[in-house]
Amino acid sequence: MSTSSPDLHAFHAADMLTAYRRRDLSPVEVTQAVLDHIARWEPHLQASYLLRPEVALAQARASEARWMRNQPLGALDGVPVTIKDNIATHGDPLPLGTAATESPISPVDAPPAARLREAGAVMVCKTTMPDYGMLSSGLSSFHPLARNPWDLRKTPGGSSAGAGAAAAAGYGPLHIGTDIGGSLRLPASWCGIFSLKPSLGRIPIDPPYTGRAAGPMTRKVQDAALMMEVLSLPDARDSMSLPWQPVAWHSFDQGLSRLKGLKLGLLLEAGCGMAVEPEVRHAVERAARLFEQAGASVTLMQPFMTQHMLDGMDHFWRMRSHRELAALPAHKQGKVLPYIQLWADSAAACSGAQMFDAASQFHATRLASVTACQPFDYVLSPTAPIPAFDAALPSPTNDPLRPLEHIGFTVPFNMSEQPAASINCGYTHSGLPIGLQIAGHRFDDLGVLQIAHAFEQLREPQRPWPEPPLA
Repeated sequence: MSTSSPDLHAFHAADMLTAYRRRDLSPVEVTQAVLDHIARWEPHLQASYLLRPEVALAQARASEARWMRNQPLGALDGVPVTIKDNIATHGDPLPLGTAATESPISPVDAPPAARLREAGAVMVCKTTMPDYGMLSSGLSSFHPLARNPWDLRKTPGGSSAGAGAAAAAGYGPLHIGTDIGGSLRLPASWCGIFSLKPSLGRIPIDPPYTGRAAGPMTRKVQDAALMMEVLSLPDARDSMSLPWQPVAWHSFDQGLSRLKGLKLGLLLEAGCGMAVEPEVRHAVERAARLFEQAGASVTLMQPFMTQHMLDGMDHFWRMRSHRELAALPAHKQGKVLPYIQLWADSAAACSGAQMFDAASQFHATRLASVTACQPFDYVLSPTAPIPAFDAALPSPTNDPLRPLEHIGFTVPFNMSEQPAASINCGYTHSGLPIGLQIAGHRFDDLGVLQIAHAFEQLREPQRPWPEPPLA
């Protein structure tokens, strides 16, 4: 294994595996190239946590030895991967993005980390997130401020902030984050990458929670399909997981013929929150026309979300956070970001009746989403109404009483348990990526991957990935 290239960090996972099998490349060479690339980017992006080159290289050497014996451990043996802070890894602290926790040492791998380790992936580092994952930005009281490689003045999004930045910057091909209202898809949109929020329970996770999903974040749909093959394996710790079934993830590539005759809904207004900026709308409309030209029918949809639904979920999450922050040890109280503290404390005076109404909006959102999507095979929409905003802001509004105005397109599919992906569909005049969301019916995760892969072939040539600033 002797071939080397300055661009090994940018290889896709499938290409790495082919090269390992042929002994054209070594996992050690690839891991070292990824680490070298991270070293050039990281002072600017601050996307990593627990970056330990010696640990990653030890894993790579073990993988190299397995490949030399023609005994790979699993489907991702030797492929570099990053893992979000809040996905527990054995022997590592779990700060959840905030200085307010005790950062306990995890005695086990959470299910996604366990599956990746069993498959032989090289865990290069963990990635950063905001406090408790409650922001769509990279602002954290524990981690340094994460930034967007396309424009360092902008946020990578959140809460899978470091993962989105790492994928776009080329910290290897595979990254995993989590999503409860858009935390996979929003960074994917703002960083120009691909991400799939799977059907609830498709990827076992611990702890499980209403709407919470783990998912792949990659530059290419094929790499996400490779990750799904591993991540979707069963784990009894997730009481909300789906019964395991042998999904043919390798059949993600069905060609453009997959689009002929499909009925697609086009949702251009969320019905709540921020208005869609013209550049975003135009990019999504162009994407819809490409689907039409490929043989799909596209029908404009009316909004199905309401501001009352969005506000209800927001207020319920405020109360949950208020209770959790109040239970912190005295010496930790006050260390959480002030924005989140103000947001959580705003629920202190809410009555039981108000909380019942707030909680009811989760089911109302589910019903509205499923009903609106029923006539269509898939639904197209913007992932976010705006491009990436300023890196130092906790949210686009910078208002703790209006913090979720940008998730009107993403959060419905968490509550309805439907799979939804974000894929780049264009750029603003200033060069920021714009994400197209593709949502499918519950359990049709493979179909969403197939439609997204078809769009990869339809869309205009993509701009080169950003490179680290010159020293």
